[in-house]
Amino acid sequence: MIVLTRKLLSATLALAATSLAACSDDDPVGPPQVAACNIQNNVISGDITESCSLTAGQTYVLQGFVHVTDGATLTIPAGTTIKGDFETFASSLFILPGGKIDACGTAQSPIVFTSEQPAGQRRPGDWGGLIIVGKGVINRTGDIEVEGTNTDQSGQPGTNYQVLYSGGSDNADDSGRLCYVRVEYAGYAPSTNNELNSFTFAAVGSGTELHHLQSMGGLDDSFEFFGGAANAHHLVSYESGDDHFDMSEGYRGHLQYLIAFQSAQLVQRPNAGNPAGDPQGIENDGCNGGGCAAEPFNTEPFTIPTVANFTLVGTGDQASSGSNGGIGIMLRRGTGGYYVNGIVARWPNAGVSVRNTETYARAGSVATPDLAAADLALRNVLFVETPNLFQATSSDPQFTFDPAGNALTQDVTATTASLFTAFPVSVDATTSAAAFDWTPAAGSAAATAASLATFTGKLATAAGSVVTATNYVGAAQPGGEKWWSGWTVYARDQ
Repeated sequence: MIVLTRKLLSATLALAATSLAACSDDDPVGPPQVAACNIQNNVISGDITESCSLTAGQTYVLQGFVHVTDGATLTIPAGTTIKGDFETFASSLFILPGGKIDACGTAQSPIVFTSEQPAGQRRPGDWGGLIIVGKGVINRTGDIEVEGTNTDQSGQPGTNYQVLYSGGSDNADDSGRLCYVRVEYAGYAPSTNNELNSFTFAAVGSGTELHHLQSMGGLDDSFEFFGGAANAHHLVSYESGDDHFDMSEGYRGHLQYLIAFQSAQLVQRPNAGNPAGDPQGIENDGCNGGGCAAEPFNTEPFTIPTVANFTLVGTGDQASSGSNGGIGIMLRRGTGGYYVNGIVARWPNAGVSVRNTETYARAGSVATPDLAAADLALRNVLFVETPNLFQATSSDPQFTFDPAGNALTQDVTATTASLFTAFPVSVDATTSAAAFDWTPAAGSAAATAASLATFTGKLATAAGSVVTATNYVGAAQPGGEKWWSGWTVYARDQ
């Protein structure tokens, strides 16, 4: 008797692949069929050039570099699982400019992108990641490639051909929607120092719907925004190989209700790339790299996001953060933005780093930025178990804001565990999502901290109707909804 492996079967069926109009409802153990999503025996490969839908409740394998091209929409129903093929180099899903993804799960039936490896053997970098490329504005000119692409110059469907995200002009562009989606163990590096992220949003516009998303155990950044103006809310990042939230290149979007938790520096899949030596909670930049103006950190449009109600919890130990990391909020290279109503805890190096004169200029070059005029402000943030409010030294010029004038409270008596309803004393292979309840404990510093309950000036204009002022700090309202419950996971396979 001859037994075909899944890969050999997929390769055989690929010879018969054609572009049809709809996806198959194949049983993964039934007769192999071919469909427009390039599905054969529940393996997705090649490029998707016509709109199609996966089948709810099925498990699919993503094999190689799959691109949803201009004019096509990939629909993924609630409860669907997609596993990145472990044996195929950096298997990834790209939504190209003009293409769309429609992936909306529910709290009871999230959509899961994850490793093909069994529990206990999963590692950061087991597969590539989810990349959405829109038609929004960035502040770099020329042909700017999505990081990690163009390792294959053949241009053939399903290969890692060049993907550009520069040149767009529509910050209201619509790339579809993601809601109640998890991306786990992603971040494989197709080339040296070019890791893919769990979620990459490159020049994605505000017409795209993004909410209730989790990154778990990714090798590079959890959520990275390159330019554009995508808005997102209710984001969770557990264990990142680099930064939990990264914004740059003229990003003008709005983010509200963010949770980040880091317990240690991650150990990646062999030969998949390397975790960063400087993981941060938030790391924001202006323009950096090719295509910037002569004074790169003053290249417009400036990066000016609005980020509200964040809870960023670090390792509490410098060795676990890496030699250069351990900073809750890194602002550098001419970035602006408004960062309000947050909690920053257990970052061993510093709570905040404000680097470069161009960055300080966004704040009006004063220690208490005027919300009526400034493009950079940090207001109403609680710092716990973070010995230094601001980073003292680095290779770049450092600046500080006045704690009292900006309502930046460094509580030297509270512990991180005392802030929340549930927080694990230690983290190991037995720790699960149930160990975390980010609701402020009654009477804790998080429950009593003063908030910025009214937005004024440029902050109010920037926030618009997308970000709302709250009478509390952090990602969870005291006594309110546990919005992360039921659809997020936590696992330590190492």
